Amino acid sequence: MSNNRVLVVDDEKLISWSLAAMLKKEGYQVETAASGKEALQKFECFKPELVMLDISLPDLNGLELLKRFKAANEEIYIVMMTAYANADSAVQALQDGAEDFFGKPFNLGAIKHVVNRAFEKRRLKKEVDYFRRELRKKSDHDKLIGNSQKMIEVFKMIKICADTDAKTVLITGESGTGKELVAKAIHYHSARAEAPFIEINCASIPENLLENELFGHERGAYTDASKMHKGVFEMAEGGSVFLDEIGDMPFAMQAKILKAVETKRFRRLGGQEDVEANVRIITATHQDLPAMVRNGKFRADLFFRLNVMNISLPSLRERKEDIGTLVQYFIETLNEEYGRNVLGAAPETLEHLARYEWPGNVRELRNCIERLMMLEQEKILSAGHLSSEIRECGQAEQEESPGVIRSDAAGEHIVLPASGISLEELEKLLIQLALRKSGGNQTKAARYLKTSRDTLRYRMKKFGISDGTREEEGSPYGGDDAAAGDPPCSNRLQGAEWS
Repeated sequence: MSNNRVLVVDDEKLISWSLAAMLKKEGYQVETAASGKEALQKFECFKPELVMLDISLPDLNGLELLKRFKAANEEIYIVMMTAYANADSAVQALQDGAEDFFGKPFNLGAIKHVVNRAFEKRRLKKEVDYFRRELRKKSDHDKLIGNSQKMIEVFKMIKICADTDAKTVLITGESGTGKELVAKAIHYHSARAEAPFIEINCASIPENLLENELFGHERGAYTDASKMHKGVFEMAEGGSVFLDEIGDMPFAMQAKILKAVETKRFRRLGGQEDVEANVRIITATHQDLPAMVRNGKFRADLFFRLNVMNISLPSLRERKEDIGTLVQYFIETLNEEYGRNVLGAAPETLEHLARYEWPGNVRELRNCIERLMMLEQEKILSAGHLSSEIRECGQAEQEESPGVIRSDAAGEHIVLPASGISLEELEKLLIQLALRKSGGNQTKAARYLKTSRDTLRYRMKKFGISDGTREEEGSPYGGDDAAAGDPPCSNRLQGAEWS
């Protein structure tokens, strides 16, 4: 207890002496003060963790000192003492933050018990704060990373939801895109950060147990209900409830969730009275909720209540420019986890990763980097340890011409380029190909495209395509190759390659 410091403030020397002697015997560091002025000086230099404070002092009122001590250190414990105890002063002291209140004369054993209890509460609070910080570190272990425009929009929405204390937030996106991380970011960047964040996966809990998990039960609600049990809506008071995979929630439960969302009240199983729920409700799903509403598999009224604030997470293949940043972040975090000192990934490795489509999104990428970290003995992650699926995907795209339309013995077929192509570009090029194949005969070209000649002529005019066999300069079908009836092998149009 050598670091537990107590300041005794009382102008009666016998009381100060007896309290100091008792506390020193218990192992506390003790200083005494006989006036308010002296108490303020020792409070500043001694920095006590607990103050035994008399209300009646020769120069300052103890209640005023209480306020000043609390203003300087809101976590300090203060026990008030007075020879003239009355209800008003006691109530006022406790309202102003005093831990306890004693009238004189008092029992030293009772004082010892109060002081010991106060320091035990302080110790437990420090432990709780420590574990909360550690838990926060673990929850932040995998963060939302990305510099792409799509992710910047996500970050903006997270800030809006956190700052405005939005009561309902719906997060949508494919599996592995980071919906849980978004939910935690909203909670821990909001005014509710110090309150609980509790997650329930609606797909993993049987229907007959889900209501009990969410709302709890009263004693005797069913055979094994020997005592009252609080559900997550009650345990998360003041914080956030995260309902993951809300699209998999049983239809019958959706009505009960709707009531909790609309009224901020719920009823325990077997209960007779409603319980208020001061919680933010964050939901997430990888499913297409509007389609489920149309098919009668999800309540429309619940969807509209949840969809007040919607955050749509892009898949990794929609933001491949973030792959390099993500890879480096995962290397750094896994270095710490495995005690490694990997510096980065080889350029060839990053090229393979950029070509792969990542059906499992960021979660799959992290697992991939973790595998490389365990297999690679050098400080640079080489491509040799990549899975065959990722390597072969990259090789296939390298070997294959990135063209969109190709002619071979079986005829023309379409291959989309890795960089993508707009529908208008594709339509223009299909019209040019049809005219090339028909020798400029618009009726035949229209037949190839399964449209009318008038529609074809309208679209030719729209795209500035000439009505003869000779195409405009810059067309991918000009030159000697065009005369042969096949498109050239290496022409580009606005970033798309054709072969």
